[in-house]
Amino acid sequence: MKVVLFCGGESLRLPEQAEAVPKPMITIGYRPILWHLMRFYAHWGYSDFVLCLGDKADVIKDYFLRYDEALSNDFVLSDGGRRVELLNTDIHDWRITFADTGLRTNVGQRLLAARRYLRGEELFCANYADGLTDAPLPELVEDFQRQGKVAAFLSVRPRYSFHLVSRDPDDVVTGITDVHGTDLWMNGGFFMFRQEIFDYLRDGEDLVEEPFRRLIKEDQLLAYRYEGFWLPMESLKDLQNLQTLHDSGAPPWAPWLAAGNGRRLPAGLRLPG
Repeated sequence: MKVVLFCGGESLRLPEQAEAVPKPMITIGYRPILWHLMRFYAHWGYSDFVLCLGDKADVIKDYFLRYDEALSNDFVLSDGGRRVELLNTDIHDWRITFADTGLRTNVGQRLLAARRYLRGEELFCANYADGLTDAPLPELVEDFQRQGKVAAFLSVRPRYSFHLVSRDPDDVVTGITDVHGTDLWMNGGFFMFRQEIFDYLRDGEDLVEEPFRRLIKEDQLLAYRYEGFWLPMESLKDLQNLQTLHDSGAPPWAPWLAAGNGRRLPAGLRLPG
């Protein structure tokens, strides 16, 4: 099953960076967040990727063209430096399609542009490529297959506290509620689709606006509510939090680092009906 990653948004400049870089290439530890996300999918056996590129596509291409596993894995150097024996590997079994999907294209149109690379795929995953989770991907895929719907996504709680305001027709406030005290859920950016998604997506449309409304009207969209770890990289604070988790040695999005990891269903996941 292929994984489509939307990597074409506008590049960002962080305080410590001299030049803007594509958001998926902002590093956590030695590697960009894009690598961490791909490694997460690959851990569960989904290692055939389609990268939907746009702004500064050359930066992403160059990273993988020059990829050196010795820089991010343990290795033994011998024979006067002429021989490198890797003790760990990560991307040796990955297959990556680099697809130019436009400089200013929305997510829906990037998916349409990548359609030719998805022919023959009954199911495929997709992702915004700027957030991480520890959600149990195999269980999600299995349930999605069983239910036979066209689309699904991971639904999560808002990460930050804010207040919802209710008012009457005269703009008099009738209530203020902390978001964490409500049943508010949001799109977490981890998608699963069937080929039929392209029947709901029109030229020019973004992914979660008109297409999702059509899916909802026909009861073809699932939302998997998940209360476990999920963190997007929307701000410098988010990046710092991800970096702190990485530096702990046991980042929650990295099951390949956990001893005795199994494919059990975390308590935070609720499967629909």
